[in-house]
Amino acid sequence: MQKKSFGYYPSPLGVIKITVADNAVIGLTFVAEKKANNPHPLIHKTVQQLVDYFKGKRKSFDLALRPEGTDFQKLVWQALDNVPFGKQISYKALAIQLGDEKLVRAVANANAKNPIAILIPCHRVVGSSGALTGYAWGLDRKEFLLKLERGLQQMRMDF
Repeated sequence: MQKKSFGYYPSPLGVIKITVADNAVIGLTFVAEKKANNPHPLIHKTVQQLVDYFKGKRKSFDLALRPEGTDFQKLVWQALDNVPFGKQISYKALAIQLGDEKLVRAVANANAKNPIAILIPCHRVVGSSGALTGYAWGLDRKEFLLKLERGLQQMRMDF
């Protein structure tokens, strides 16, 4: 069994819990409160890259990711990595990229189960009309992330 380490980052969107194992990020989720950080170097590196992202200094992440899920979920999450910073894709277009328009609901379900928020950019997936639809961490956070990536987000950074 792999040893997991946990760290916390008080982001502009709330506290983010970072889970690492075997030198890869396996989880990034929002939690109610910050706890003590584990001194694992990958947690420190992840926090620093998130700080840079929220300051608008980083458009991609240079971190080993290992999301846990089904083969299909991993395929969807891998496809999400190809959606450029500041751009969006519809669930339908993502399903078509994966080879079958009929997979749209399965794509949406896999997107909702993404265990590594922000780093695997599931927030970049929108409805066919461009409307913000579904985000496991709340539409307010999704809207914030999309605006941040478009350079429209006015934020006060105290870190």
